[in-house]
Amino acid sequence: MSAGSEAPPLGFVGLGAMGAHMARRLLAAGHRVNVYDTDAAAMERLAEAGADPCSSARAVADAAEIVMVSLPAPQVVATVAHELAEGSALRLYADLSTTGPEVAERVAELLGSAGVGCVDAPVSGGASGAESGQLTIMVAGAAEDVAALRPLLEVLGSTIFIVGGRPGQGQSVKVINNLMSACAIAITAEAAALGAKTGLDPATLLEVVAASSGSNTAAAQKFPRFVLTRTFHQGFRMELMAKDVRLCLSEARRHGVPMLLGGTVEQLWNLAESRFPPDADFIEIVRMFEEWSGVRIERRPPD
Repeated sequence: MSAGSEAPPLGFVGLGAMGAHMARRLLAAGHRVNVYDTDAAAMERLAEAGADPCSSARAVADAAEIVMVSLPAPQVVATVAHELAEGSALRLYADLSTTGPEVAERVAELLGSAGVGCVDAPVSGGASGAESGQLTIMVAGAAEDVAALRPLLEVLGSTIFIVGGRPGQGQSVKVINNLMSACAIAITAEAAALGAKTGLDPATLLEVVAASSGSNTAAAQKFPRFVLTRTFHQGFRMELMAKDVRLCLSEARRHGVPMLLGGTVEQLWNLAESRFPPDADFIEIVRMFEEWSGVRIERRPPD
């Protein structure tokens, strides 16, 4: 499908930290985009960028054949899907949220009964990736639906993986990835706190780890950018990371897969979520490890 005045209008529901950037990229690519969010200010900002604001999710599905959603929680995704199912124009639905496999499967069944194709397409890369179009997108769905959606996904992401043929499989990949990311942040916080306690410079320790066998994205990227600088802000809320970890553990339990380490990671993120305000960034969990250890993970000369 080519962009421009001849292309049918698109729909986008959910204009938060991720969705707003993705909707803007579709507009910049020349698409007409009908948008809805419960936040009127978010809709106004997109309208100023050229989007067509709608009064409800159902109104978006009445106006657009293809509707994408980027929503914060599985229950919100399920509610919105029921509204979209009543739309008169909707033919293809794509969920860019982290919904979890169970909800993705139920939504696909619901919309499929209304004659709507479903593509499960969670994303990774944060708000900066959404803004720059550098997201990684994990796609699952029927081949014809994925093919129809792919030109739009290429506007949003730089790396697209086809991970399965049915909705829910993309969600499985995403929550497994986020569990591993959450684990990497937690163990890097513990390790850096230990290093600081023994008199090492955390910055030097992290450089060594990033170049060695213990390397992970927390040590190589997140800690140097957001912890050593004491900014503690990447743009992804702690409550969302905690939710993603719980979704992964729920999937493991559903399939009878024991996750001893994953269960500990789940407890750590649940504890952090309970200790910090709702709008806390997920990097703030490092402060919890600093408090427990009585150190600050920051640049310093070695003892």
